[in-house]
Amino acid sequence: MKALFERHLHGDRIIWVVVLFLGLLSLLSVYSGGAWLIWRSPGGGFRLLFKHALMLASGGAIMYMASRLRYTAYSKLSQLLIVITGGLLLLTLLVGSNVNGASRWLAVPGLGITFQTSDLAKVVLLVYLARVLSKHQEEPWTFRDVLLRLGIPIGAICGLILPANFSTAALLGITCLVLLFIARVPFKHIGGLILLAIAAFALLLVVAKTYPDLLPRIQTWEGRLERWLSNDPQTTAEDRDANFQANNAKIAIAVGGLLPNGPGTGTSRNYMPHSESDMIYALIIEEYGSLFGGLGLLLLYLILMLRAVRIAARCEKPFGSYAAIALALSLVLTAMMNMAVSVGMVPVTGQPLPLVSMGGTSIWFACLAVGIIISVSRSVYDKVPDAPDAKGRTSSTDEADVALA
Repeated sequence: MKALFERHLHGDRIIWVVVLFLGLLSLLSVYSGGAWLIWRSPGGGFRLLFKHALMLASGGAIMYMASRLRYTAYSKLSQLLIVITGGLLLLTLLVGSNVNGASRWLAVPGLGITFQTSDLAKVVLLVYLARVLSKHQEEPWTFRDVLLRLGIPIGAICGLILPANFSTAALLGITCLVLLFIARVPFKHIGGLILLAIAAFALLLVVAKTYPDLLPRIQTWEGRLERWLSNDPQTTAEDRDANFQANNAKIAIAVGGLLPNGPGTGTSRNYMPHSESDMIYALIIEEYGSLFGGLGLLLLYLILMLRAVRIAARCEKPFGSYAAIALALSLVLTAMMNMAVSVGMVPVTGQPLPLVSMGGTSIWFACLAVGIIISVSRSVYDKVPDAPDAKGRTSSTDEADVALA
């Protein structure tokens, strides 16, 4: 194991181990949660396991390659990708695959696969903001600067995600605001952005009520909120049926108890929808107990966050610090949201459990985010030198970018 880290897996070793544990737990839980496919077709569970293992393996390859690339290169790439990502999000809204009234997936021509453009947008926007904040960190921020340099990219990307995926847009927006606070953007300017976002959302709701076809997902948002608020012992039978998924997640957690029951022992997979994806946290607690499954999984994400904070504190370049902490925060907040849904703290959102839930390309972009964090950690622990310029001097990509700007 030591030789493996020294030769290939450079950077923060604890993050590599955390990802390994999450991947192994993902394989076991997805196979257990997808066992209901056996009732549909013989071998269905094995096909599901093979597909998921392939996605995890390819995601691991993406993470490895991303970690090998010098993190300062992502600063330049984000300038181009932020424009491309905005175009892809708009294209998704116009011609994307529509499922349950939401256009979230875009087909890749000739490959027969689809990917959720919002997953790419989360990584690109946070890296782009890290670049902008690092370039202007020594300058006094005016509200006009904050609005033009930060508010417009955040508003554009989150606004394009919002019609199809409210929870993703909200979580991404919160992550961006926290990053601005960490980068010492004046709180009064952050408050101004929040007020503008609230006003814009309120205006959108008014327009959507006037023209229902403009934003059909608003009925889904309202329904989920109403069902969550009405989920108490006094609810009617109709309300209980509407809360079927959330209620069965609570049952699975209650059955799980404190200590593990063993892999594959869960029965909630037979009646709880999406037990291998959206509700996988409840299944994990049912099979591995609240102590090892529930708190243990939470601890892994907290370790990832703490390691990212440690990396950010030790990184010499502000861009690396901001990128590492923002990407880790995005992954952890998404995980917290998934867990909160399973225990009934918030309405059903459809957010996956990063690196654990069964998914398609969402695994790839989560692995990309972790790969960038590890790339930053290489500059801290492995002392990766910056690329020399034409005169043999070493200077960071960030400094070169500032000079060019």
